[in-house]
Amino acid sequence: MRDFWKCFIGFFWLAGTLAPYTTAAAEPKVVEVGTDHYRGRWLEIGRRPMWLTDGCVAGYSSYRRGKSPDEVLVEDGCRVGNPEGRLKTVHGTGRILDFDKDKARMRVRYPLLITFNYWVLYKSPDKTWFISADPDLTNLWIYARTVPSKAKLKKMVRKASQLGYDVRKLEFPEP
Repeated sequence: MRDFWKCFIGFFWLAGTLAPYTTAAAEPKVVEVGTDHYRGRWLEIGRRPMWLTDGCVAGYSSYRRGKSPDEVLVEDGCRVGNPEGRLKTVHGTGRILDFDKDKARMRVRYPLLITFNYWVLYKSPDKTWFISADPDLTNLWIYARTVPSKAKLKKMVRKASQLGYDVRKLEFPEP
């Protein structure tokens, strides 16, 4: 078990350390979002598989305002195995990196020096769902305020594809 945690910490330390060195040219185009985007609970509808979320279903991210206007307190959670399974959560502190402009780029620092960058690439006109990714499109997430219909899910996946993401890499955990 100790080797597992060493690997876990090492992987995310490396990912967080290298994240700032991605080139600006490789970054996808973001969309403007308001500060209201970073309030309330978003359900995780689709994601790229990663061992960190293996076995996780009913995922979500909850946002609330921090101490300053550009700070966002984040709770990411999921249920283990099934929607009634054990709740697993992690808390982080986000900073909106482009607060004076689009408000679409957020860097979240989690415990153990783990850092993720989340760029909002698309937000639906009715503001009920959005797509975010890391700056190099390695990871991509689809979030919504409610569980979508099958038709709406198809639309979400189609939009992710139009943004340049290989949607064959997505998984759709049970809501």
